[in-house]
Amino acid sequence: MSIVSTLRRSRRQAAVASVAVLALALTACGSGDDSGSGGSEDKAAAAGITLVKPGKLTVCTHLPYKPFQYKDGTKVVGFDVDLLDLVAQDLGVEQEVVNIEWAQVTSGAAFQAKKCDMGMGAMTITPERQAAISITSPYMDATQVLMTKKDAPIKGLADLKGKKIGVQADTTGKKYADDNAKQYGYEVVVFNDLALQENNVKSGRVDAAINDNGVLYDFVKANPDTAVVAEFNTGEQYGFGALKDGSGPKLVEKFNTLLATAKTDGKYNEIYKKWFGVEPKK
Repeated sequence: MSIVSTLRRSRRQAAVASVAVLALALTACGSGDDSGSGGSEDKAAAAGITLVKPGKLTVCTHLPYKPFQYKDGTKVVGFDVDLLDLVAQDLGVEQEVVNIEWAQVTSGAAFQAKKCDMGMGAMTITPERQAAISITSPYMDATQVLMTKKDAPIKGLADLKGKKIGVQADTTGKKYADDNAKQYGYEVVVFNDLALQENNVKSGRVDAAINDNGVLYDFVKANPDTAVVAEFNTGEQYGFGALKDGSGPKLVEKFNTLLATAKTDGKYNEIYKKWFGVEPKK
């Protein structure tokens, strides 16, 4: 064999070897990527759940509603966020929060449009909402309270005749205020979000506000010029929402199971105390 032939043969062998090494490298990279993205999808699929975004538990809410969900810097945090993280972690995905009009959550429009998998927002469970969406088991008891400026001569709805009371749109607090307006003779002023409602009490545009006890007591702690002056025993309970069919009931079932476990192993109490400063009443 000539020297030229030998050189040609050596070059061909080297080229074949290089292609083989490159193919192996690409295969290894591809298999690594697939396992990274497929793991979470496999967990969701095994539970019969199809997420609107692969690798994400997308949750709709209306911000802010402190301490249930609100922005701390660029991150959304809160009691509801931590509870739904139980679902995200179980599925091996991250929770992604979408800020949206509250009525889209309670009506189910957000789920039908595939904007999110679940909805949070200290949502009171009502027959109307249960007819429109799937709702989890109750995760917290609540009621409505009346907030005023600290030195205001108002102790209840009877002191609001001829005055203005602020409410938040599409809430059970608004319904309670509307139901009692004729009896007590006050004017109902509607605000699109909690922060506007609270700050309009501080500014004096409205004389009082009705909303959930958790959010108004939290506001009073940080704003000592305001006070909660009355509570109304409405017997409310909060739940998380999801689509009425499809993956919605599966997500609801999964949360219910995880909530029961969290209440047994102490995780629920830990999350509750983190956001409210005390453990829940037994």
